[in-house]
Amino acid sequence: MVLPWPFPDDDARPSEPSPTPPTDHDTRIAAEVAQRLNGNRLTRRQRIVVEVQNRVVILGGTVETPDVRLTAGELAWGVRGVADVCNTLRLTNRQRPRR
Repeated sequence: MVLPWPFPDDDARPSEPSPTPPTDHDTRIAAEVAQRLNGNRLTRRQRIVVEVQNRVVILGGTVETPDVRLTAGELAWGVRGVADVCNTLRLTNRQRPRR
């Protein structure tokens, strides 16, 4: 969720339409998904960003293994009220050391 905050010198009237503010459902879902990710031993130390828009969870960032990516998606789906999960997590590019 990204909310725009005007600077004090800005005109009170926005020049373009502002995005719709998050609903209470989105805030609750984001908090619960983040809590589940933090409580799981596989996903706890991964770089995962959680966004929620209209009850759709968007997972972004990088993880170490495909199992961690799958687990993160499953944890997000397990939250009450989630309509969909967009799992855009990428795997870290760990290369083997050269010999």
